[in-house]
Order: sequence, then structure tokens, then C-alpha cells
Amino acid sequence: MIGLISATAAGAAARDRLAAAWPDRTRVYDGPVGDAVRRAFAECEQLVCFLATGAVVRLVAPLLSDKASDPGVVCVDEAGRFAVSLVGGHGGGANELAVSVGGLLGAEPVVTTATDAVGVPGLDTLGLPVEGDVAGVTRALLDGEPVALDAETAWPLPALPFAAQARTPGMPAVRLTDRAVEPADGEVLVRPPSLVVGVGASRGVPVDEVLDLVRGALRDAGLSPRSLAELATVDAKREEPGIVEAAARLAVPLVTYPAEELTTVEVPNPSDAPLAAVGTPSVAEASALARGGELLVPKRKSARADGHASMATCAVVRRPARGRLAVVGLGPGARDLLTPRATAELRRAAVLVGLDQYVDQIRDLLRPGTRILESGLGAEEERARTAVEEARRGQAVALIGSGDAGVYAMASPALAEASDDIDVVGVPGVTAALAAGAILGAPLGHDHVSISLSDLHTPWEVIERRVRAAAEADLVVTFYNPRSRGRDWQLPKALSILAGHRQPATPVGVVRNASRPDGTSRLTTLAELDPAWVDMMTVVTVGNTATRAVAGRMVTPRGYRWQETAVEEVR
Repeated sequence: MIGLISATAAGAAARDRLAAAWPDRTRVYDGPVGDAVRRAFAECEQLVCFLATGAVVRLVAPLLSDKASDPGVVCVDEAGRFAVSLVGGHGGGANELAVSVGGLLGAEPVVTTATDAVGVPGLDTLGLPVEGDVAGVTRALLDGEPVALDAETAWPLPALPFAAQARTPGMPAVRLTDRAVEPADGEVLVRPPSLVVGVGASRGVPVDEVLDLVRGALRDAGLSPRSLAELATVDAKREEPGIVEAAARLAVPLVTYPAEELTTVEVPNPSDAPLAAVGTPSVAEASALARGGELLVPKRKSARADGHASMATCAVVRRPARGRLAVVGLGPGARDLLTPRATAELRRAAVLVGLDQYVDQIRDLLRPGTRILESGLGAEEERARTAVEEARRGQAVALIGSGDAGVYAMASPALAEASDDIDVVGVPGVTAALAAGAILGAPLGHDHVSISLSDLHTPWEVIERRVRAAAEADLVVTFYNPRSRGRDWQLPKALSILAGHRQPATPVGVVRNASRPDGTSRLTTLAELDPAWVDMMTVVTVGNTATRAVAGRMVTPRGYRWQETAVEEVR
């Protein structure tokens, strides 16, 4: 919950705008400002104070205890010009909150955290547990000193400016490990969630028996409990109180699998007892290995001090790192049409793959240390394969394309290459058709279709059949890739097909470089369109029989009222 505190009418007005925008996330604190701040500080995860920073500093200073637990505090000035991240920039999320508040109120976010200021992600913002000299190693990164990355296991981290050379004595380092080791001087341990513990148990197993077994197995194997990702078991035990409570105390999810699925998992120690009880010869080992991985601790039984028979078994597996592939649509080119989600994915990536001219558009958004793999026109499938291969190596990868990545762009070839051994995230973008439509007016107000006129990958006979179908169905048609130096006859042919079903005065919009500074647009008709106006940077939108030019804008009504009115007038 975000507590909102104000002292003046101007502050209250901005406060109320924020409360209206986030009704489920905010709570307004009225009354004397000092009391309001103290109550909000105790009850909320974050605060937005519409007060002077000096006043907020004096009010919250006596309340501060630890940056890991203190709420994030953002200040907004009386004029609503700035949203200042004051306290808890990373741990309390104040930096991100300042950006969000600024976006809603039209205020400039002010973030002074050193790592954010220079674009280096803070080691404590990776979303993974960290131990050791976080401040010292972060300072070395900020100062440009060589910092080594010692990755004992692959994991998709964002870009960090690590040294390329091997670690030398005294060099600061980030060590990615799930082993139970202590950080050395000048070292930060980053704990990936790489360990899965499979648990089998008899009905009524005590929670302490499960916890002692799991913790003992990790300890004896020299593994860190901070890298525990989940407990796993068979579906029949999904509501077993001892297992459910153990997962809760360990603060990890409980994942369960059907018995018939676990029977297909090869294990070294099958048993008749679980087969008779729950229908699978293995629970602990099979559930731990259900999604693959390396068996680090084979099945072991709990030991009971009272001499009674063991009621629990467990096994520990190091699961394979899953790389992350974000397929990102950059939009039509204008920076303000690049979505915040796309920007976040670009800054999360350690590896960027893309067409060289698209890389140039967003190079300034990448974090220091991002590895860039760029290539020229015509290498789409190669880029897709490269991105998937990098993700399979456990990297965090962004594969970029213009417009929306799923529309005549990189999502299709990438997903054709990707299997279920990596995580794939689609990031939508504003398409060229949408950007051109907004410039032209509202040409896509009714049913519409996009058709690429490039026959490099699709036979012309197929393209022509689709154009005819769109013409007969009276759909608004947007042509992508309409004309190039080597393909100058396809657009006239497609227009002639449409002309067989539409009047010569049918509006046609021609937009080149939609949304970019050198963009141009013109509204013409089917009869007057000159194909020489068109190139590969152009989108051509042809209206249907109801589309009209209204005040210089291309408009397709949501219904056919205009068409019906025209028929009535003829009658």
C-alpha cells in the first residue's frame, strides 16, 4: 500500500489525482502532517508526500531503522514539477515509484542513486539474494574498476560492466553461486534460485520433521538455503499440512505433479512403498527431477529422535538455468511511441540482437556492458537463431524488431526456433499500420487486414489470392512492403484488383516513415494514387466502400450507416 500525505490545497489536488489513478494501491492519510507521516510509515510499503523535502526529512528521520525494511519515500513539490526519490530508492522501490508518479502527474522524476544515475543496475536490485561487500563492489563498478564475474552456474542476469579477463588477486568480484560459502573480501555472492527439493511424506508428517530433513540435506551437501527455489511433491500431497507449512516457512512455492507424470521420470532409487500409496515408484527424486536437472542429493529419509519410523524423504536437484528471450517491438520509430515495457526489457537484457539500424535507434537506452549482436538486412532467420542460442546459454536476451515484434517482424522466426527450454516474453509495440492510421485519421475503424506485398517469402499467387479475398470481403487493406526498386509491379497489380470492387474515389492513405521527423503523409484516391510515391518505408491504406474523406481525414465508420444513407439518397 502507498500512503499519500499532503498539507496544502495544491498538494491535496495532486494527491487526489494519484489516488484516483491508483485506487487499489493508495491510502490517503488526513490530519496533522506529522501524525499522518508516522501512521503511513508504520502501515505502508511506500509513501508519497506532497511536501517540501526538508520537511519530510525531519519527519521521517526519527522513524528510519534499516534500508532493507524501511518504506520507500517520494516527495512531490507544491507545483508538481518534481517527484523526488528521497528514501529507500532500491530496497523500498522509491526510484521506480518516483518514475511512475512523475509519469502520472507530469512531474520530472529525480533519482540520485548512483547506479541509477549512470545506468548500472544495483546489485541489490537484481531480484536475487545477495551477500557480502555490496557497497564496495558497487562502488568499483561505478568507478570503472575491473570487477570479475565468477558464475558457477548460468543465470539470466542483466548487463553489468564486468571485466573480461580472469579474476586476479584483490580484484572485486560478483560470484553467482548456490553453494554454502562465505563471501571473501571484496566479493558479493549472488544466490540464483537454482535448487529444487522434492519431498515425499506419510500422512500426518510433522512440519518440523520436513524442515529438519530439508535443511539438513542442504547443509550436508554444502548448499545455500537462499538458493532454494521450490519444494516439489506429488499431487496427492498438495494439501498435506506438514509439507504445505514447510514450504511457507521456507518462503518458497509448493509445486506438485500428477503421479502418472512422475512415473515417467527416471530415478536411481525407486520404491514399492510410494507406488502402493500414491501411484508412483518415486516422489522425492521424481518430483525434484520432473523439470530436469542434476541430482545433487539422492533420496534420504528423515531421522526421528523418538525412535519412530521416518515419515519423510527428500532429494535435492540443481535445476538447469532457463535463459530468457524477450522479443521486443520498438514501435514505428518515434521515441515517445516506444512503450515503457519495451524500455524495461532493453535495460534488463545482457545480450541484444537486432538489425543494425534498429540497434542505432535505442543504443542509448542500453545498460553499460550490454553485448550487442547486430547484422544487416536479410539476416532475419540468422538473428532469430542467434537470439535463441544465447538464451539457451542462460543469458537474458532481447531480440528487437520494428513496430510490433509479432507483425512482419522477429517474433515468428524466433518462436519457430525456440523450444520449451527457455522462457520467452513477447513485448508488444505500436505497428506501422497503427501509426499511419493515427496520422491519416481513423481508416481502421471497421474490419481491416494487413497484407505484405513482398514475394520474397510468399509466392505472388498466394498474395494475389489474399488481396482478392480482401477486396471481395470489403475490408480496409493496409499494404506493408508495398514497393521496392526490384519489385515495382506488385503494388499496381494489387490496386487494380481492389479497383474491381471499389469506386475510383475510394480514399487511400500513403504514409512514409510514420511518426519519424522526416515522415510524410498524403490522402488521395484509388484512381489518383501514383505508385512512384511509394517505397519500402511507406504504408498504403486503402479504404473500403464505406470509407470517406472528412475534413481532410480518412475515416471508416464503425458501421455502414453512411453507406445506407447514400443508398437512401439515391432512392
